[in-house]
Amino acid sequence: MTKKALIVWGGWDGHTPEQSARLAGSILEAHDFEVDIEPTTEAFADEGLGRYDLIVPAITMSRIEREELTNLLATVRAGTGLAGFHGLMSDSFRNEPDYQFMIGGQWVAHPGNIIDYTVNVAKHQDPIMHGIEDFPYHSEQYYMHFDPTIEVLATTTFTGEHFDEIDGVVMPVVWKRRFGKGRVFHTTLCHVVDEFEVPQMRTIFERGALWAAR
Repeated sequence: MTKKALIVWGGWDGHTPEQSARLAGSILEAHDFEVDIEPTTEAFADEGLGRYDLIVPAITMSRIEREELTNLLATVRAGTGLAGFHGLMSDSFRNEPDYQFMIGGQWVAHPGNIIDYTVNVAKHQDPIMHGIEDFPYHSEQYYMHFDPTIEVLATTTFTGEHFDEIDGVVMPVVWKRRFGKGRVFHTTLCHVVDEFEVPQMRTIFERGALWAAR
């Protein structure tokens, strides 16, 4: 049976939401997903949302109506997977702690803005990270508020170069978790669509999305 995915994009253009949504869709289509791409959170209010095996939010700094969020939360709890990247998932709706609770984290800062840093693999044995070693990355290094129940697959360590108080802080970069019967996957990588050209980033998202799908 063909799997179905819904990708919803919107919010701040600086995160290239439409381009990133369409590239993510092409990755899923290569795995025989039937992909619907929508430009508004109204898609989350669909009474038939549970027909999707995977939902990918690609929305930053936006708002969601209560009935849309309630339906999305219930759908993931019932078994539909959720997967996404960077602020297009972990900074979608700053005013919605219920959404942040489902994701397992919320962006709060990126000291230094676009910088060079290292991604450290924490669980080499996990299928999502299999064969991937620590790698350099050039982008925003996300400082997160995160849920202690997430299963961390990769991390990054902050220096004190841009903010003394966080020198040595180890922060999740890739994680997965359960939310009811649903699987949730997130990576803080991919500030803009061009970062899909980094093979490790693309592979991590691809594997994570496939893991999350029902």
